Amino acid sequence: MVLRRMPGAMKDAAVSNSVTSISLDAQAELIAMVKDAGVTVPGVLAVLKPGDDMGEGFVMEQIAGETLPHKILGQPQFSKAESVMARQCSRELAAIHSVATHNLPTEVEARQAGDLLAEQEATYREIGGEIPVFDWAFNELERTLPPTAAPQLVHGDFRMGNLMIDENGISAVLDWELAHLGDPLEDLAYLCTPSWRFGHYDKHVGGFAPLDEFLTEYETASGNAVDPARFHWWLLYNTLWWGVTCLRMGNSWREGTARSLERTIIGRRVSEVEIDLLLLMGRSDDRLDWEEPALLPTSGEIDYAEVLVALGEWSTGVIDQSKGHARFEARVARNAAGMAQRHAAWGTLFANRQSDRLTALGMDNATLCKRLRRGSADPHSNPLWQHLRLMALERLAIDQPKYAGLTAARKRWSIA
Repeated sequence: MVLRRMPGAMKDAAVSNSVTSISLDAQAELIAMVKDAGVTVPGVLAVLKPGDDMGEGFVMEQIAGETLPHKILGQPQFSKAESVMARQCSRELAAIHSVATHNLPTEVEARQAGDLLAEQEATYREIGGEIPVFDWAFNELERTLPPTAAPQLVHGDFRMGNLMIDENGISAVLDWELAHLGDPLEDLAYLCTPSWRFGHYDKHVGGFAPLDEFLTEYETASGNAVDPARFHWWLLYNTLWWGVTCLRMGNSWREGTARSLERTIIGRRVSEVEIDLLLLMGRSDDRLDWEEPALLPTSGEIDYAEVLVALGEWSTGVIDQSKGHARFEARVARNAAGMAQRHAAWGTLFANRQSDRLTALGMDNATLCKRLRRGSADPHSNPLWQHLRLMALERLAIDQPKYAGLTAARKRWSIA
């Protein structure tokens, strides 16, 4: 058995940090309902009561399988599972979306596209984001907002990492805290969000299947046609949502509510989303002249970037001697040192290049953001289209140079 529990002392903090999550009590009730509808979930065996003095939570069946994407995708022991997961995911989602809505827990509230978009922009503004591609995406999403859909049950977090996988495919659909009533295409597009492909960028569905196969299977399982424009809207929204979530998680470190090194690294993952959004929204793929500068000097006094390289090399020994969560934290620290090293080497150079390009455009970054948000600047016009791509490449080269989207952008924009 597995116990999912929220200690009483943690409940208030959890609510303040994730206002869209439903309670564990509501999750237990919902899981029992979707199981009756044919969704592959663990059975709920018992729900904690106040007299148990254990906080809020429930006991469920233990299911065998793996959840970590890097241990599943591309691994020989899961090859059979990957071959059937597009069909399985489509059937699971069709079953979820078919659940009758009139008896759902009251915490499962309706969340329509326009409201969700407004919430993300409010968070972006509150944090003080000034990322031109994000502002362009907000304008694009507002301009193409789809008509309100008949509300259906939506999982809200259906992706690799929240699916338990064994050698035959899906053994359990987990993590129902973001469930709500909304557009079922939100779930379909969420599974296809670039960040949830975990390095297998060209396999648009969770890193394991092509898009056409998945959508066709869903149409067969649900009996409903998938509107391509509506699906694209949700794909764009979910991609931007992850970018804003990265900002919010980084800001939680700044505010002291989640003071961990990992949160600062996640806060820099917005540059991944910049590339993803450009690949989704860009209409012109003309060649872009860009290459990474030399990373380290070859003469003179030791540079700060070299000190950080040495720090990263030293941390490898720490990783080898660590276990459990300490080993994970040591790896995060090595990644942080690498990021700082690349910024020490390239940060000033890239900032000067960005400033020069903006000067040529006749505006600063804040003005560019405002114009893109209002729609008074054409992001596809040169040299603005060039600047947006170059800026995203420069930022991502510092933050996450191994991100698969960078390889995709290099190929699409004919960069060596």
